[in-house]
Amino acid sequence: MNQSTSSSFGLYESARILIPGFYFAALCALFYSACGSRIIPFTGSRNESVILFLFLVLVSGLTMYAKETTKRRRAFVENQPSAFLQDVARRHSNSHMLNESEARQLYFYILNHFIPAGFHEKVFFFGTIYHIMIQIRRTSFWFAILSLISIAVQTAMGLTLVEQQGLILFGILVWLIYLLNVKYNKADRKIQDNYQDQIFWLQMNEDLLKDLLKKYERSKKSALS
Repeated sequence: MNQSTSSSFGLYESARILIPGFYFAALCALFYSACGSRIIPFTGSRNESVILFLFLVLVSGLTMYAKETTKRRRAFVENQPSAFLQDVARRHSNSHMLNESEARQLYFYILNHFIPAGFHEKVFFFGTIYHIMIQIRRTSFWFAILSLISIAVQTAMGLTLVEQQGLILFGILVWLIYLLNVKYNKADRKIQDNYQDQIFWLQMNEDLLKDLLKKYERSKKSALS
């Protein structure tokens, strides 16, 4: 991996942390302004508010990044290029049969050392967009549910809908973001398109794959001996 690719990787990984974290923190701030400030008034200074917001951005972003729940979705798991490498290994009887972990390891080796830089950049970009969009979708959904519950609770406590208009507008906004995200579902389509592009490159370079599989098999044998 060259220096340019390394810096791009760091940039995209940072975006996967900071953008979902910022979105979560922004919704927290809006929800607090619309509802929470009635219950727990914030008496801190402006600087303290900024520090709290930035802290929430970082902690929530890192938490979502660490959980990696987006990688468990069917759209992410299906048709991965590493599965294609397993198929290639099966078709060539002299090749080492790759398990899922080995196929993924070999795939990243190919991605970092053989796939052209422009294509490499596209893989990172659309992978990052996928993760960000899915996190935004999930965050929107839970805040939308929270807004409905809050409206119901406050109505039961005697507040009129006019008094809750800020919370109602907030709820409409997050529901709209969530529903548009689900309707167009561009994240799932893009990640699958991304996979298909990578698989096409691998198909066009199958001779290279055969050589790498032989090399990988030799490295495995030497490691065991």
